Amino acid sequence: MTFSDYQNKARTTAFYPDLGNNLYYPTLGLCGESGEVAEKIKKIMRDNEGAVSDQHKAEILKELGDVLWYLSNLASELDLDLADVAEQNIRKLFSRKQRGRLKGNGDNR
Repeated sequence: MTFSDYQNKARTTAFYPDLGNNLYYPTLGLCGESGEVAEKIKKIMRDNEGAVSDQHKAEILKELGDVLWYLSNLASELDLDLADVAEQNIRKLFSRKQRGRLKGNGDNR
């Protein structure tokens, strides 16, 4: 499945207030789901000394799917194609890699 395919399919499941004109709902959902991923990782560190079981992976997989759904719908709200977001990000990262600027601070390094 491509990013664009995912985005189109995910959009058919979107149901929230003012769909098509609401940046806030998917942004807040993205933050919440990202926090759930972080919480699961924290508990792995706390309760399992960092050992990741197959069950942990399965739970994190579900949460990452939710992160992707909210990211996709935020992109849709902004009339951006998720494939373009991914492509632009890879170009940026490879440019930094080529210039030896993967480490450091700032978006424009």
